[in-house]
Amino acid sequence: MKARDLLVIGAGGYGRSVAEAAAACGAFAVVGFADDRWPDLAPVGGLPVLGRIADLSALLQQATAAVVAIGDNARRRLVFELAATAGFELVSIVHPRAIVSPSALIGRGVTVMAGSVIGCEAQLHDGVIVSAGAVLDHHCELADFSQASAGACMGGGSSLGIEAWIQEGCALRPGTKVAARTIVGSIQSKGAPKT
Repeated sequence: MKARDLLVIGAGGYGRSVAEAAAACGAFAVVGFADDRWPDLAPVGGLPVLGRIADLSALLQQATAAVVAIGDNARRRLVFELAATAGFELVSIVHPRAIVSPSALIGRGVTVMAGSVIGCEAQLHDGVIVSAGAVLDHHCELADFSQASAGACMGGGSSLGIEAWIQEGCALRPGTKVAARTIVGSIQSKGAPKT
């Protein structure tokens, strides 16, 4: 089967990780990045930066599939919507070294990095990030544009609300419900409540 051409939106550290995961899974051929630092940004990992996010409609000539690799949850949602409006198919990238239950549900534009574990009947809605080594036990639910950072652990039946974020190395007990736009961790971002 021929690999599909893929545009990675965001050429920062997470964008580079997603590009490598996409290449590793074999279903996609990354043609390059879209990033607002264009044209000043040099090629990233040997791949060109093709234009700004505002240029997405023009970048459809390069690839019709895209993934948004921006760590900021609210920004990722905005760019996801811009890419969908421009006509891109928002695809999910699952690293081949992630363990994903066959009963898990994965939405559009989800990224699951190496070493992560997704348990049975977990639900990852649109635009979710699961970073390296995160563990989501059975029946976890991550709402749209939420994020489980590297090494985070979610006990069975726990959930993250829309744009919520469990930071590196943090854990949720089984059944814990985290409200929308809440950060679980030791570092508080501007404008977001901490639990």
